[in-house]
Amino acid sequence: MSAPPPPPGRLFVGTSGWTYRHWRGEFYPAGLVQRRELAYLAERLTSVEINGSFYSLQRPDTYARWGAEVPPGFVFAVKGGRFVTHMKKLRGVRGPLANFFASGVLRLGEGLGPVLWQLPEQVRFDPEVLEAFLALLPRMTGEAARLAAEHDERLTGRAWTEAGEDRPLRHALEVRHPSFLTPEVPALLRQYGVALVVADAAGHFPLVEEVTADFVYVRLHGSRELYRSGYDPAEIAAWAERVRAWREGGEPPDARRLTDLPLPRHPRDVYVYFDNDIGAHAPRDALALASALGVTWPEGT
Repeated sequence: MSAPPPPPGRLFVGTSGWTYRHWRGEFYPAGLVQRRELAYLAERLTSVEINGSFYSLQRPDTYARWGAEVPPGFVFAVKGGRFVTHMKKLRGVRGPLANFFASGVLRLGEGLGPVLWQLPEQVRFDPEVLEAFLALLPRMTGEAARLAAEHDERLTGRAWTEAGEDRPLRHALEVRHPSFLTPEVPALLRQYGVALVVADAAGHFPLVEEVTADFVYVRLHGSRELYRSGYDPAEIAAWAERVRAWREGGEPPDARRLTDLPLPRHPRDVYVYFDNDIGAHAPRDALALASALGVTWPEGT
């Protein structure tokens, strides 16, 4: 008898951020207090991207509070700080990375998912700069804690440098300049096990579906209008098919790739985040995709 096929990877579907005034009365019920919004979303979806970490260093007690507001199994993707990506543009960032990880990211514990590094549109591909950055990224939470211990004086008295159980730490890179459309990029990312983000952005950013890690990270910014347009049922069904292929260890037959290297076949976790927040499309589309993929949440219900 042949061995049964391995189970598919885990699937996490959510939104990019959750604190939006224009979701109130549209997704969040009228009268729901703001401090209950994360819990309300986490009762319906399996994951969310933390956006506040992109704009400023958060605090350990903030991460701890967020982690306490969601059910077991819920996962946070954490957006890396713009000081690293947009101001330093990945150059000379060991200190800023230490500060980022010392700000409390590790307090999410088992709820910590991938760290997203989103590059600005004007940053071009520089292989030496990118490889130096990738080499700095911690691959385990224990390594992240040791890096966090190098934080500067600005975090004295408000740093968290403990990892608890040592667990793998995933990273994803979203590129936005066409100079990244070269086979060198997936080769570098594969070397360091970093996922190249699949970004659907109405043609504003490159859309590449090259699997470069043991997981796939998808951001859906709007297929027709950036951040504004919702995904219709046919589009949701099409993305569900692509997610199934990645999750089961393959890829879509028409995957938009930069290389023709064979893809090792094994199940992969897939993280999907809707960033079309205007009009409260994101949470509705996330629920529609989860439904199309048969995701039940909380787990087992």
